Amino acid sequence: MAITSDALKPLLWEPKNLIRAIEAAGVTLWSWNVDTDAFAMDDHSYDLWGIPKGGDVTFEDLSAHIHPADRDRVRAAFTATRSIIGPYEIDFRIMIGDELKWISARGQGDDVGIMNRIMFGIFIDVTGRKQAEEGRELLAGEMSHRVKNLLAIASGLTAITSRSTNTVDDMARELTLRLTALGRAHDLVRPVPGQTEAPSALLGDLLTVLLAPYDDLGAFSGRIRVSVPRMSVGEGATTVVALIVHELATNSLKYGALSVDTGTLDVSCSAQKKAITIVWTESGGPEVVAPQSKAGYGSKLVERSVKGHLRGSIDYDWAPEGLVVTLLVDPERLAS
Repeated sequence: MAITSDALKPLLWEPKNLIRAIEAAGVTLWSWNVDTDAFAMDDHSYDLWGIPKGGDVTFEDLSAHIHPADRDRVRAAFTATRSIIGPYEIDFRIMIGDELKWISARGQGDDVGIMNRIMFGIFIDVTGRKQAEEGRELLAGEMSHRVKNLLAIASGLTAITSRSTNTVDDMARELTLRLTALGRAHDLVRPVPGQTEAPSALLGDLLTVLLAPYDDLGAFSGRIRVSVPRMSVGEGATTVVALIVHELATNSLKYGALSVDTGTLDVSCSAQKKAITIVWTESGGPEVVAPQSKAGYGSKLVERSVKGHLRGSIDYDWAPEGLVVTLLVDPERLAS
């Protein structure tokens, strides 16, 4: 005999089944005495906050775990929740040792459901959602920055092509070659599945292909020189190296040695067991002036890529005669 939905409804309200549902949803429970500031929480809340179970907890005890940048906002918000009409939700960060978590506190405002001066609500760990949101925002920022870079590259390539050609036909031909080279560079760092069986590229080949669109094709050919020992770059590191090279080359095209027809660029490399050193040296361009403002999005993106993906460092020497950029890279990360 089949069990009807009406027969199942009473089971929903059995305490053990409510507990199962709460645990399945990742929800933890809290109550707050608005007069004494005391908090009562279930065991999962204690685990979520990294607090020993069973002890007395006040709002100030919880505040000590809230990220300093969010603490005042959360205190003000919790006080204001009593006057908010309808449900409320507050997202904030907490620190448990070196671990950062995002918590969402939810409840009813305007003292709805308050009993004996005690309000009730829930905590939910929303760390995964917040990380996904931050990842999407970061991706959108990177895509916007790369599109702007491509437009700057196209403009710069047009300018240097016009300096090295005499006719419209020559300019069109050379500009097409440059843009085709730029496309090959993107194909190299974003291979189509099944396009190649090789899991890695040689660093020298990679740098040469990436920088080919910026070199002059006529009388000034050879203004970009690449001299690196034979070493492999893994599939994961290839995209990171390309991002760094495109950022440096774009800035050089706008402000540095590649912005004038007398400028040159040398990229050299030395390999040691503990670190690979890549040196980007510009000369013959406009007099270099160190930036006075904070680093832009592109510079921050490069620094994060070097430190995060390649476990290395990047140093800028703003010498008047030409910028020198030194990258130290972990050999294992470069090969991965």
